[in-house]
Amino acid sequence: MGDRPILLLGGTGEARALAAELTTARLPVVSSLAGRVRDPRLPMGEVRIGGFGGIDGLVDWLRAHDVMAVVDATHPFAATISEHAAAAAATVDLPLLRLRRPSWTPGPADTWESVPDMTAAAQAVAAHAAARGDLRVLLTTGRQDVGVFAPIEAAWFLIRVVDPPTAELPPRHRILRSRGPYDVEGERTLLQQNGIGLLVTKNSGGELTRAKLVAAAELGVGVIMVQRPPEPGHGDSVESVSAAIEWIRHGVTPSES
Repeated sequence: MGDRPILLLGGTGEARALAAELTTARLPVVSSLAGRVRDPRLPMGEVRIGGFGGIDGLVDWLRAHDVMAVVDATHPFAATISEHAAAAAATVDLPLLRLRRPSWTPGPADTWESVPDMTAAAQAVAAHAAARGDLRVLLTTGRQDVGVFAPIEAAWFLIRVVDPPTAELPPRHRILRSRGPYDVEGERTLLQQNGIGLLVTKNSGGELTRAKLVAAAELGVGVIMVQRPPEPGHGDSVESVSAAIEWIRHGVTPSES
């Protein structure tokens, strides 16, 4: 594969694991983080932080650095950068791989209400609050999506985030700054101590934050589950770091794509 680097997008656990594997194998890789988290966990190897300036900026960066391939291991809900990566890779005629952890699926004990986006999630919470009175909600959708719940006055929110949200907040709330992984016992205690009657979360998948779903099922707490945005059509997809390694090791080059 020579000295041409792989551009690895994402600050996820999968991205860090893949960067570690590639760096250990002495394969050139540049990990790119969006820079939205104040104190990110940095991967092994070369790292760049910050945006590219849209599709055109990413195209320029790929050409300037003679990139061999792009691996999009961003969060499943980072739709904008995934769309930009797909468009830029297609423009430069580069192989593109999306590394996405499998989605969560409900089990027999789960009480999930699936919604297509955050606006629908807020509408569902408002409906539950109107029907049930003093509803207490655990909101784990991330700081960038908190503002959509700001108009809801009939519910109290425990808002769990890594960094403080900057958007307008619901009138009744408490901020809990925390970073996973979490265990079932701790999540069960959190739900019980705060009298949580509804959990709102994104279908991020993976094991890092699955414990809240297990605890909710045990306690009979309902879940509003926001489904993932659609994936861009360009590129290949895998669901594990080992599969991504195999994709890379097979020597994908622009001439073979």
